[in-house]
Amino acid sequence: MSIVTIPIVNKNYQMGCEDGQEERLMELGRIVDARAREILDKIGPLPENSLLATLCIVLADGVHNRPVAAATEADLREILARIREIKHKIGA
Repeated sequence: MSIVTIPIVNKNYQMGCEDGQEERLMELGRIVDARAREILDKIGPLPENSLLATLCIVLADGVHNRPVAAATEADLREILARIREIKHKIGA
């Protein structure tokens, strides 16, 4: 497990992730930071808890309104292989 420091609006947050996922987590942090800064630019300064709530709603709205892509046959094979791998690891 790795620990990554994610800066969001001038505050650093320590977050854990699986080894090898550090860059992905940092990229996600950059996305969150950018969205938080957009919110602050549009509506002005907010207390941290209000910014967090607003940011969550904005990000959830983006996820909710995103078009759903159909899984390809290759995607389904990969998912099935991962399920089998997990099943084997847990001994089921």
